[in-house]
Amino acid sequence: MKQSTRMMLKKHGWRLDRFVHNYFYFLFYYPYVRILGTFVASLKYLTWCRPLVPVGKMVFNRYHSKVLSYEDTRKIFTLNEDIHVDSDGNKRIIPYKYATRIIFQEPEFIAVMDCPCKKATGAAPEDIHSCIAVGRSVASFWLEHCEKYNPRKISQAEALSIIDRFRKTGHITQAFFKVATGGSTGVICNCHPDTCVSLQATRLASGIDQSLSMTAGSGYSVRHDPDKCAHCRACEKICRFGAIAFVDGQRIYDHSQCLGCELCVQQCFQDALSLYTDPVKPLPLDLDRIRGSL
Repeated sequence: MKQSTRMMLKKHGWRLDRFVHNYFYFLFYYPYVRILGTFVASLKYLTWCRPLVPVGKMVFNRYHSKVLSYEDTRKIFTLNEDIHVDSDGNKRIIPYKYATRIIFQEPEFIAVMDCPCKKATGAAPEDIHSCIAVGRSVASFWLEHCEKYNPRKISQAEALSIIDRFRKTGHITQAFFKVATGGSTGVICNCHPDTCVSLQATRLASGIDQSLSMTAGSGYSVRHDPDKCAHCRACEKICRFGAIAFVDGQRIYDHSQCLGCELCVQQCFQDALSLYTDPVKPLPLDLDRIRGSL
């Protein structure tokens, strides 16, 4: 048995069912997500089906993501100590019932691999190599078992450069949580609504019920300084959630649609936009804040 398999088995303990799910989930990452993507695509024909609401909540409580701002992402990829937070307080950051553990063990051990969502949705070849595992547990499994998905070990600096490259082309950064993989974070991906099954699931499921979402916002909203704004509309063009629009020359910001990804802030060369921690939204996955609470 390979070392990474033993680590996975130890992580799940007596829950052998979760170990088996975790093992085959990564071993057959692409077909797993491709089948899931087919089901997600069918949701657009089922907006009338109210019985799907409890099913959706059951699924999304077990598999979901947290949008990350650039600064919170940078803190993850410069982390040089273990972080292990497993309490009900985590639900203030990741507002779901089960998969809420914030664990970065050996965070300097990082691997990047082909993204199954991008492969399944026909993304450009140069964009596919974009899924990042932080921590020896997941990264070493990718390296030892997932050769067909082109995994390779990378440094923290290279991981951050991958994030930088994708954010420049309008990809948001997400940390994923899944009960079957231990209920904790560790996989961070560069996601675009056109090629991300997770973002598509949230968009289509909300057509059935507005409460259905597998995408938790970053915890931030955007502050606008009209005196600095040049009305260049760069923020409107880069926004992936329809939160910004210009109507009759006026900038309109839909606070409820904004997930605080920070793309618009980075695109604003007039420094007219900034993030602030929004008290009505889940707390950010900010490692400085989390360490301060320990």
